[in-house]
Parts: sequence; structure tokens; C-alpha cells
Amino acid sequence: MNGGVAPVRARWLLACGLMAAWLAVRGGPPGAHAAELDCVIEPHMIVAVSFPVEGLLETVAVDRGDLVKAGQVLATLESSVEKATVALARFRTQLESPLQSSEIRLAFGERKVGWNEELFQEGGISAREVDEARTSRDLARAGVVEAQENRRLAQLELDRAVAALAIRTIRSPVAGVVMERLQHPGEIAKQGPILKLAQLDPLRVEVIVPVALLGKISVGMVAQVMPENPVGGTYAAKVTVVDRVADAASGTFGVRLELPNPDYRLPAGLKCKVRFPRE
Repeated sequence: MNGGVAPVRARWLLACGLMAAWLAVRGGPPGAHAAELDCVIEPHMIVAVSFPVEGLLETVAVDRGDLVKAGQVLATLESSVEKATVALARFRTQLESPLQSSEIRLAFGERKVGWNEELFQEGGISAREVDEARTSRDLARAGVVEAQENRRLAQLELDRAVAALAIRTIRSPVAGVVMERLQHPGEIAKQGPILKLAQLDPLRVEVIVPVALLGKISVGMVAQVMPENPVGGTYAAKVTVVDRVADAASGTFGVRLELPNPDYRLPAGLKCKVRFPRE
């Protein structure tokens, strides 16, 4: 009798185990909640900001924990030479006398050609004098073109000087929070990171999912994310990435969700649970 009971009990336990695993993947029997998977809430991106040129760090306007807006000035390099270069280039673009004098010479040259041609027709001057007047007019015309080109060149030099000055100021590429301040005023910035920023809206939720759910989770699907205590609560997040390559060793694949966080209520770096909708 005992020899017959043991195999039956083993088969019953195996069947129960398989049923439990199937229900965990399927989300349980009708009316039950979907399976909850472990996840991690991370910043949408982490940016290490630095200057593209070396220089003396003059100001760092933020510190760790400060909230920043996109486009906000974060740090500057000493820029007295660059500012002087901009001022000089701007002055050159505003010079009027070279072009004005060239235009005056051209106008006079055109009048002189007209006078000489009339005198030539009346026999008052030679053809040589008419040719000289025309040559002077043509040279004056070329002088106007040269003055116009010099003005355009001065504008290009101003644009270059302004760009050289602009890269000595760091502006935040994202709205978020300062994670770390790595350098201070008075140090030489050698193209290394000055600050590390974290974008917290939206947040990124990373999940490792069993391959049994492959094909059942798609981009655009909305799932429920439950951060660990003491934050707690339930938040809707949208699937943005579903890995197309599974990990054979663990029998899993990765899924990423986007979690809106406009008021920065949720911090990054939390563990969480995620519940995908059942079919």
C-alpha cells in the first residue's frame, strides 16, 4: 500500500508545482492579480557635463542636490580674452567709413565717365582720357565689392568669436537634479566632468522578464509599477523597449518602461514591483 501511495503523491506534487508556475506566468486564475516581477527605477539618463576646451574654472553655479532646468547656466570658464575678441570683432562689423568712401569714389567715377564721354564726342578730350576715367570707375566699383566682402568677413569673425565665448559656458542639457559636483572654481578644467546630472522626468523602469512572457509584452503596453517602501503607491508606466534577444542562461529577457515623474515625487534608485496586464 505504501509503495503505491508515494508515486501518486509525487505526481500530485509535480502537478501542483507546474500549475503554480503556469498561474504565475498567466497571472493566476480568473479574478486574480497578474504576476508581480522585480524591477528597478532609474533616471531617464545620467549626463556628465564638461567643457570642450581647457581653462580656469571661474564659477560653478550649482551643487549636489540642486534642481536644474534645461538651458540653465551651470559653470563658466575665465573668458576675459574671448570677451575682448568679441568686442573687437563687433566693432569691425559696425565700421561704415570703408564702404561709404568706396561708394563715394564709385559715384564720382561714374559721373566723371559721363562727363568725359560727352567731351570726347565734342572733341574736347582724347580717347585715352576717357579710358582712364572708365578704369578709375571700374577700380572704384571693385573697391565697393571689396568693402562689402570685408564687412561680411568681419561678421563671420564676430560669429566665430561669439561661438568661442559661448563654449566657455556650460548650460544644462536636461531638466533634473545635480548628482555630483566634481570640480570647483579656481581649478583647471581639463575637459573632464564638472558635474553629473540625472534626468528624473520621466524615470526609466528596468525589468527582467521570464521567457514564458515573450510575445505577451509589447511596446506601448501600460503596466503598474509599485515602488518599495517607504515610497509605496502604484503608478502607471508605458513599455518603451522589449529586448529581441533573450538570455539563454537565465531564461529571461529585458523590458524597459517609461514612468512619468513631472513633480519629482519619485526618486530614482528604488527597487520596485511591476505588474503587466493579463491577456
